[in-house]
Amino acid sequence: MSLAEVTPVPSSDATAPSAPAAPPRPPVARAFGAILWRDLFVAGKDIWFVLAQVLMTPLFMLFIFTQVLTMQGIVGAGFADILLPGTVALATFTTALQSVAVPLVKEFGFTREIEDRLLSPLPTALVAVGKLMVATLRGLFAAAVVYPLGALVVGSAPGGWSALPLSLVVVLLAGWVGAALGMTLATVLPLQRIQATFSLFVTPIIWTGCVHYPWQRLAEMPWFQVATAANPMTYAAEALRAAMAPHVTHLPIGLCLLVLSGVAAAATAAALRAFARRAVR
Repeated sequence: MSLAEVTPVPSSDATAPSAPAAPPRPPVARAFGAILWRDLFVAGKDIWFVLAQVLMTPLFMLFIFTQVLTMQGIVGAGFADILLPGTVALATFTTALQSVAVPLVKEFGFTREIEDRLLSPLPTALVAVGKLMVATLRGLFAAAVVYPLGALVVGSAPGGWSALPLSLVVVLLAGWVGAALGMTLATVLPLQRIQATFSLFVTPIIWTGCVHYPWQRLAEMPWFQVATAANPMTYAAEALRAAMAPHVTHLPIGLCLLVLSGVAAAATAAALRAFARRAVR
C-alpha cells in the first residue's frame, strides 16, 4: 500500500479556524461621557488657580469703582447696579475663553495629549463639543463665585432669586460663546504667537463689552457705540442688567438673547471646523 493511500486528504469543505473577534467598541454616548468626566476631573484640579487669575481683575474693578471712587464722589452710589452685572458677564466670558484656549495650546503643542482623545471612538466634532461644555461649566462656576463676592464688595445684591432663571440662561450662552471663540483662537493661530495675540484679543473685549456702562448711554459717541455693538459680551452684560437691575437702562432682553444665540451658533461652527483642521495636521 502506498503512502498516498494511507494519508488522509483534508476535505474541501473543512473550515479554517476563525480569527478571534475584535472587542466591541464602546457606544459613542458612553465614550463621550467618559471623556467629559475625565476633562471635568482634570479641570477641577486647577479650578482655583484659574479662578484666582480670572477673578482678580473683576473683584478689584468692583472695589475701585464702587468703593474708592464712590467714597471720593467721582461715581454715584447707584453705579454698582451697572457694574456688577457687567462684571459677572466679564468673568463668565473670559473664564470660558481661557479654560479652552490655554489647555488646547498645550495639547496641540508639546504635550500632544489631544491625540489620546482623537483616538477614542468618537467623531472629532464630539471631542471638541466636550471641551466646549467643560469650558462653559467653568464659566458658570466663575459667575456663581463672582456674583456673591461682588455683592459683598459693593454692599448689595441686585436681582435676587427672581433674576436667577434668566441670569442662568444668559450666563450659559455667554460661557458657550467665550469657549467657542477661545477654541477658534487656539486652533487657528500659530502656537508660537498665541500668547501675544490672546492679549490683543481679550483686552478690547473687556473694554468694549459694556461692562462699565450701558450701551444706550453711548449715543453721543456713535463710533464707539458701533464698536461695542460688534462685541458679543455687550449683549451678555446688557442681558444680565435686564435680569438683575431692570431699572437700569439696557437693551431689550429678546434682542440680547437672539444675538447671543446667533453668535453662539456661528462661533461653534467656526470652532468645530478649526478644531477638525488642526486635528488632522
